[in-house]
Amino acid sequence: MRALPVGADALLVEVSSGERARALHAELLRRRAEGSLRVREIVPAARTVLLDGVTDPARLAAELTASEIPDAPRHAREVVELPVRYDGPDLAEVAAHWGVTAEEVARLHAATEFTVAFCGFAPGFGYLTGLPSRYDVPRRSTPRTAVPAGAVALAGPYTGVYPRSSPGGWQLIGTTDAVLWDHARVPAALLAPGTRVRFVPAAAVRPA
Repeated sequence: MRALPVGADALLVEVSSGERARALHAELLRRRAEGSLRVREIVPAARTVLLDGVTDPARLAAELTASEIPDAPRHAREVVELPVRYDGPDLAEVAAHWGVTAEEVARLHAATEFTVAFCGFAPGFGYLTGLPSRYDVPRRSTPRTAVPAGAVALAGPYTGVYPRSSPGGWQLIGTTDAVLWDHARVPAALLAPGTRVRFVPAAAVRPA
């Protein structure tokens, strides 16, 4: 673990893996909830956690690097279920990359319990982990200029759902009608770091 100052009152903590970042994030949230950590924001990313609004960054950095961070709780939150139609235009390409049928891609994906590791890219977009590393897929060599809202996609070790239409280079395997971001909802984001997610098939897989 390495803690780096960011400006006058923020700290960026680097760890060795996404799993350790998730564990650190959970522990920092726990400490803030009990009152032993006072910060304005705790923002996880792939292998870092940013703490903003830190009174004494140097002291906190020393405390964190000297402490043992427990593993993240396995069932810290209820499961959010997202209905999905496995009808994406890249489904056959993902199936070929995995060496299975399109139906098997859908079965494996739907059988996985995912966890939101961190959020970014667009409001409401969560980077979901859970698939074994052998199912990592590359981004498209040529990104699409417009990916529709609700597209369920894969890239590297992550699954994501596009909360709104935007450019994107992820592999599209399905579609959901779930609203990922609604400014009139509290909270506006359906998914947050630590949220457990399952995809529930809503229709048959489109033939490859």
